[in-house]
Amino acid sequence: MALYVTPRMGSRRLTLLLAPMLALACSGVAVAGPSEPLSHEGRWITDARGRTVILHGWNMVYKVGSYLPEDAGFGRDDARFLARHGFNTVRLGLTHKGLEPRLPDPDGDPRYRRSYLRGIEDTERVLARRGIYSLLDFHQDLYNERFQGEGLPDWAVVGDARTLPAEPRQGFPANYLGMQALNRAFDHFWTNDRAADGRRLQEAYGAAWRHVAKRFRDNSHVLGYNLFNEPWPGSQYPSCISPTGCPVFDRQFLEPFSKRIIQAIRTVDRQTLVWYAPLLTFDFGADTSHGDTGDRNAGFAFNMYCLADGLGFPGGIPGPPGQAACDTGYELTLDNAESQSSETGDALLMSEFAATDDLETVERVVELADKRMISWQQWHYCACDDPTTAARPLDAQALVKDPSKPPRGRNLDRDKLRISARPYPQTVAGTPRSFDFDDDTKVFDLRYSTRRASGRGRFGPGSVSEVFVPALHYRRGYAVELEGARVVSSPSAKTLRLKSCRGAKRVGLRMTPQGRTTTRCSGSPQRDADGFSRSGRSSL
Repeated sequence: MALYVTPRMGSRRLTLLLAPMLALACSGVAVAGPSEPLSHEGRWITDARGRTVILHGWNMVYKVGSYLPEDAGFGRDDARFLARHGFNTVRLGLTHKGLEPRLPDPDGDPRYRRSYLRGIEDTERVLARRGIYSLLDFHQDLYNERFQGEGLPDWAVVGDARTLPAEPRQGFPANYLGMQALNRAFDHFWTNDRAADGRRLQEAYGAAWRHVAKRFRDNSHVLGYNLFNEPWPGSQYPSCISPTGCPVFDRQFLEPFSKRIIQAIRTVDRQTLVWYAPLLTFDFGADTSHGDTGDRNAGFAFNMYCLADGLGFPGGIPGPPGQAACDTGYELTLDNAESQSSETGDALLMSEFAATDDLETVERVVELADKRMISWQQWHYCACDDPTTAARPLDAQALVKDPSKPPRGRNLDRDKLRISARPYPQTVAGTPRSFDFDDDTKVFDLRYSTRRASGRGRFGPGSVSEVFVPALHYRRGYAVELEGARVVSSPSAKTLRLKSCRGAKRVGLRMTPQGRTTTRCSGSPQRDADGFSRSGRSSL
């Protein structure tokens, strides 16, 4: 068979053509990590071979100065550190202001900063070399620096938002509730008013995304485009703080905005996942009425926080105190996210959570997300001079205090790392049914069906699934009990690879810090015959 490649064919499209052939050629070999590029089947993120992919990772957003993570010191040692501890995704922040700080030149051509986009791509490639998938995130908090925030360019502050006093200055997040000028800036954005050059704000925003997508469309380790972080409804916010959310605003403003930006991206990139977001109030348990975008490669990226904590609002947000209230809010947010996916068929991703140094909260949320089998990206990898945070001290939320220094010793929150670096299935040749890790006993359980996430057929015998095994929890090795598959990785492997047995419809795994490795393809449990009869000694 001959394969003809045209000069116009990008590397990403070539990967799409080659992936099935490579999968066949390497069917007897366990391939590390997902096969790029990523796509989805309903709520599940999937790889090029159709396997279900679970992602665990962090946010890396630099909100000041150049807005480039590399200028905060984030680089190769950080990517190596993340990969070593099993983190396979980063929400990589960029800002519209960083990309297009000035209005177009006199002939109307946008003045995008090539050096800025090159810097973002350099970071994305550093991560990709370690097998880490980047979610490109147009980040904003409080809209613009005029309102003690970041995100949109100065020229995108229009109308009375430019002239009203930016007061009272209470910082993040209180300015959302108390600063009229900030809310008016959002009002002008949602009504798609014009900037000084005559362009409508959302058209300029969509054009900026189109420019980004054209640059990254062939980068196979791009998880997708996160359209807008934490949309805020502006002056209409009082009507949105309720369990039902803000149906009128969602349908009249937010949903049309998402569709407009997706349409702009699709003029240059038809394949990469696009991730739309609900209103900020969704983070705290309010529902969304955002409808289906109509895009077959769309995902729903949501953040999750506790309403009862207040997150720095003066006097807190009204609500019952205590962990029980937080648990109720978390469950409600997760229920709403799963309902959104069920209604639209879109993928799910929890793109931000746990902006805190409270380890019980971190552990609780990652356990809830894993119980729901939802991929997650935790806030925040570094303190990085964050101007829009309620953290006191500034580095309280960070995994690494200063990314310009090695991620170890006093520069690393090792307790947060221990809680966050958990065993989990990174790729599943089938559909996950459950996975759970008990931090006290170090017992990890995984159950999955060999039926494809699409529901169309099953993975055949010999299909490989991969489980990350963190050294932090299994320093002296591990043993596994398997039904429906056998181990094909070495005893010292940090990635446990499972090859499904002939005729297996279900696979069950239990991993413990000691004992014997046993498998059952049929009949009674037996010692593994492929040289893995001892407990898997880990040298991680």
